Amino acid sequence: MRDVLYLEQIEQAEALLKPQRIEVLRQLAEPRTCTEVAAQLSQTPQRVYYHVKRLVEAGLVEQVSERKVRGISEGIYQATARSYWLSPRLVGRIGLRRTQDELSLGYLLDLMEEVQADIAALDRNRPELPSVGVSGEIRVPPERRQEFMDDLRGALQDLFTRYGGAEGDAFKLAVACYPKGETDD
Repeated sequence: MRDVLYLEQIEQAEALLKPQRIEVLRQLAEPRTCTEVAAQLSQTPQRVYYHVKRLVEAGLVEQVSERKVRGISEGIYQATARSYWLSPRLVGRIGLRRTQDELSLGYLLDLMEEVQADIAALDRNRPELPSVGVSGEIRVPPERRQEFMDDLRGALQDLFTRYGGAEGDAFKLAVACYPKGETDD
């Protein structure tokens, strides 16, 4: 089972985005038969099989084995991934972005779509896959925002200058800085 399956086909999204199928998919985190899933969801095995069949067709579930029960073959199914990401390209761009500068929300949205696609394309079966994720909160008084942005830009430019050569493994670096939404803590 993969960690993430990146869905780029509308048929996959359509198969996934039905509440009953999501419940079936959750039940298939571990290998199970349609009868076992039906018992958990208080549904008939036939109804569950209908949904499993659609999920198999979309590549979201796979039959992992089979067993005989009273002379009848019964499939054992499992989800193909632990989580599913929907590509923003499924909807496509609605209208034009008004601004394309680095300080615009549109630029940040484009960057996040690019990062999501890049990460989804990585081979997660390679244990030596070097990556790092860092997240934190910084509080900047309004009168020091420009100073903060200049410091951030300078630190990144220093990294690009020191490690921007043509030799060695290529790494993608994306930094997002955005206002944190209000929380009720």
